[in-house]
Amino acid sequence: MSNKGLIHLYYGDGKGKTTAALGLAIRAAGCGKNVVIVEFIKNWSSGEHNSLSQISNIQVFRGKATGSKFIHEMSDEEKLDTKASQDECLQKAIDLVEAGQCELLILDEAIDAHRLGVLDAAIIEKLIYNKPDFLELVITGHNPEERLLKYADYITEMVKLKHPYDEGISARKGIEF
Repeated sequence: MSNKGLIHLYYGDGKGKTTAALGLAIRAAGCGKNVVIVEFIKNWSSGEHNSLSQISNIQVFRGKATGSKFIHEMSDEEKLDTKASQDECLQKAIDLVEAGQCELLILDEAIDAHRLGVLDAAIIEKLIYNKPDFLELVITGHNPEERLLKYADYITEMVKLKHPYDEGISARKGIEF
C-alpha cells in the first residue's frame, strides 16, 4: 500500500466538484489527517462552512470578500485587491504544507481564479511541480489547462446534462450552498 499523495482534479460544468472535494476532506479529517481548504472566488456563506468549522483538523482560508460582485464586474483595482488576498491565502496554506501541518490541501475553484487573473499562476505551478510526496492535493474548477491534466493522477469531469438553474430555479440553501 502506497502512502504517496496524489493530485486530484475535479472539473467541468456539472454540479459536484466542491461537494466531492469536501467529502474527501471529511473522510481525511475523520482518519486523523490535517486538512486545509483554500476557497477562491467564492465569498458567500454556505452550509458546509458551519459544518467544517466544527472539525478541529480542518482549516478553511478564504480571500477577502469582494462584496456581491463577480470578477467581470470588478474594477482593475478591485481585481488586484482580490488577487492579493487570494494569493495570501494560498501562501498561508503552502506554509502549513511546508511545516508538515497539512496532509490534504484542497484548492477550490483555483482553475477559475487562475483563468480570471485573480490567482498567481507561478505560486500554484510551483506547488504542483514540487508537491511533497506526503501531500494529497485536490484542485477544482471548470476548464483546466492541458498541463494540469498532465500532472493529475485522478481526473474527474463533472458533466452537466440538466440543471435546475437553466429552468430559472435559483440555488437553494442547504442543497447548492
